[in-house]
Amino acid sequence: MQNRSPAELWNERYADAFASYGTEPNDYLREVAGRIPAGPVLCLAEGEGRNAVYLASRGHPVTAVDLSEVGLANARKLAARQGVFLDTVVADLTGYDLGDAHWSGIISIWAHMPSAARPALHAACARALRPGGVFILEAYTPRHLDRPGVGGPPVADALPTPGELRRDLPGLQLEHCREVDREITEGRYHHGPSTTVQVLAIKPPAHTPRDGDR
Repeated sequence: MQNRSPAELWNERYADAFASYGTEPNDYLREVAGRIPAGPVLCLAEGEGRNAVYLASRGHPVTAVDLSEVGLANARKLAARQGVFLDTVVADLTGYDLGDAHWSGIISIWAHMPSAARPALHAACARALRPGGVFILEAYTPRHLDRPGVGGPPVADALPTPGELRRDLPGLQLEHCREVDREITEGRYHHGPSTTVQVLAIKPPAHTPRDGDR
């Protein structure tokens, strides 16, 4: 039997039962969502839409991107239940054009990528934010591998460290980039004591020349 593609694997997971990771937003996103300026938000690897729906309920126009067409179909159903709208795009993040200076917020919650692909994606996130825009990330770190069976990829290469993220977000001001031990309760697949990295980064406002600068 041929190996299945990542898209096929995620479609299978999301077809198994709705809301594999619950319907409530990620705790860290809820904590810092108020830092996102008004305007459009992009959610990466958004799956079944719980974070995107939460941000849409806060008044943001939201685009959700994911490999899984099944996951995004579930995201649209969740949005309809909550009375909000999502724009959804089926795409591989390694080939998706995030644009230039377009987004007020870019959200990366559990968007685990191979280490070879992360720098390009995160540099694209920095370019794609508007001045004053906010990048929010939570991901499992390599130390999380000491906690098997509670969520996240089982390979270290897919798990970023705080140091790697500091290096890979050029042009952003990191308000914090911290490794934390915390309890996560998100549906069937993220459940238990976990080690994660949390990032809140801001694109500096555009510099306006003053008389003395000319």
